[in-house]
Amino acid sequence: QVQVVESGGGLVQPGGSLRLSCAASGSIFSVNAMGWYRQAPGKQRELVAGITSTGAPNYADFVKGRFTISRDNAENTVYLQMNSLKPEDTAVYYCHADVIVSLNSYSRLRNDYWGQGTQVTVSS
Repeated sequence: QVQVVESGGGLVQPGGSLRLSCAASGSIFSVNAMGWYRQAPGKQRELVAGITSTGAPNYADFVKGRFTISRDNAENTVYLQMNSLKPEDTAVYYCHADVIVSLNSYSRLRNDYWGQGTQVTVSS
């Protein structure tokens, strides 16, 4: 019913920049919070940044001042601009969306959706 698709990962040198995009599509009534998480090998998935439906952002301490999250509500899309990348930022980045799904004309359902992940590698 709902698909969440990320794009924009890749290989970048330390100090470089990347921009991740994530679009939610399908039987969407509305999208509440959206966010980016990451998971490095051997580590747990952790929150990188989130943004409410009204555009209020929150960031993990380890990305403050380097990453910026934004969203386009008309396109149900969230972005993550990553600057001053460090080798420790290397991970698979996952998009999350808190979605109100339209089941039919009368019914809606709230559910969490995740993208398939996009690899970000920071290395010289």
